[in-house]
Amino acid sequence: LSPSSNMAQLIDGKSIAQDIRKQLNQELKEIVAAGCPVPHLTAVIVGEDEASKRYVANKMVACKEVGISCETKRLPASTTQEELLDLIAQLNKDPQVSGILVQLPVPDHINERTICNAVNVDKDVDGFNEQNMGRLALDMDALIPATPLGVKRLLEHFNIETMGRNAVVVGRSKNVSLPMAILLSSDGKYSTKAMDATVTICHRYTPPKELARYCRNADIIVVAVGKVGLITKDMIKPGACVIDVGINRIKDEKTGSFKLVGDVDFDEVRQVAGHITPVPGGVGPMTVAMLLHNTLKACKKQYSDRNSC
Repeated sequence: LSPSSNMAQLIDGKSIAQDIRKQLNQELKEIVAAGCPVPHLTAVIVGEDEASKRYVANKMVACKEVGISCETKRLPASTTQEELLDLIAQLNKDPQVSGILVQLPVPDHINERTICNAVNVDKDVDGFNEQNMGRLALDMDALIPATPLGVKRLLEHFNIETMGRNAVVVGRSKNVSLPMAILLSSDGKYSTKAMDATVTICHRYTPPKELARYCRNADIIVVAVGKVGLITKDMIKPGACVIDVGINRIKDEKTGSFKLVGDVDFDEVRQVAGHITPVPGGVGPMTVAMLLHNTLKACKKQYSDRNSC
């Protein structure tokens, strides 16, 4: 990473994701021609969360574009945990279903971890089952959570050097930040082809002065907190790569309409950073692309397992 004398180079996740979708479409045609069934993704939504509905709708559109068969099962917020587990068990047994996605969050009376662990590990395209998370942590082949995998692909696409570099992950969520830290720090010579960085994890109990100090020493910053303007210009090492996973909906003071922003003060930070992702159009499209990648991977493994018996 070299200090930037001008504005940071924009990491256009939308464009890269579109290229990946085209590659997946071609790969899908090839595996189907070789006898593999068309991959099928079933998404499950519990409740009426509008953001969840939008996210799943976008994923279904992307599936159809690539050629993946898909469906959405919508359950009322009153659905019990046992009823949801029964549905997951049915999908686990269905040989036509390649991938299962339970859109999070689920209602408060349902235990998220129990649900994630109930999804068959080979159909767990979100990568949230404890077995997939464990395999990732042990640097074994796994279905890797889509957002961290998407960030990895962005870093690779832009040839961002990671080996031995300092990386800071801001946030400690089990679905994004933790697997992101594992991918950044794990050994690149094993199954996950990880990135060999030196990683620091910061979170809500990291004092602000310490957060700023860690960030100023970072060659790569990945922030996934959900707090507008958390990462500011004075916290950035010149030339650093800044990946903004945050999604926040705020009201535009000039227009009165709502817009999406990340956790990074984009207009200021881009004056110092070497590379930066926008919100929207950065990590989000890559998350969807990697979900499709995982669905195709899951389908191929299931087909191989059935035909090797």
